Amino acid sequence: MTADCENGGPRDQHVTQPGAEGEPTTGAGAEGEPTTGAGAEGEPTTGAVRRYVERLASVMVEAGIPRMPARIFAALLASDPGMLTAAELCDLLGASPAAVSGGVRYLVAVGMVSTESEPGSRRHHYRVPEGVWDELMRLRDRITVRWAAVLREGMHLLGADTPAGARMADSVQYFEFVSAELPRVLARWQESKDGRSRPRRR
Repeated sequence: MTADCENGGPRDQHVTQPGAEGEPTTGAGAEGEPTTGAGAEGEPTTGAVRRYVERLASVMVEAGIPRMPARIFAALLASDPGMLTAAELCDLLGASPAAVSGGVRYLVAVGMVSTESEPGSRRHHYRVPEGVWDELMRLRDRITVRWAAVLREGMHLLGADTPAGARMADSVQYFEFVSAELPRVLARWQESKDGRSRPRRR
């Protein structure tokens, strides 16, 4: 899967340019922000959207997601079409084709992004799939299960009657409880979502 940033992407005269390690540098706007002008009818400007994408990506990085995948995911989530080509991602993020390609591969592997092909074209579109937050929660749950297994080993090794073993046991119980509750939480969320999507009776 190769990101092609040379063809097919809309070019914006205020596109950020790559800085160190593929990160964007801004144009000559106020306080170093891109100069984009006011949006029509109160819509956010391109610069405002880009700033928000970077802010959302930073929060995701703090949660442990690598920076470039986080920026790509945030850009897709904040786009009106809900999907972008590699060229569009390069332009929006001011990133190199290699950086976008690697970030997309990561996101596809963990289920945070899906790939769609355009009929008659070699160009790929990337989108955030439906139910992505459920998938992220399940991914976290799989990590939690692994943690619980390792902590359980430590509990047996140290002995449940020792202070260290007791801490391990408490940790295991916590993760087991959270893991057992997750399917019920997701089911309740789906019920709530379905209820809100049904037309109200008059």
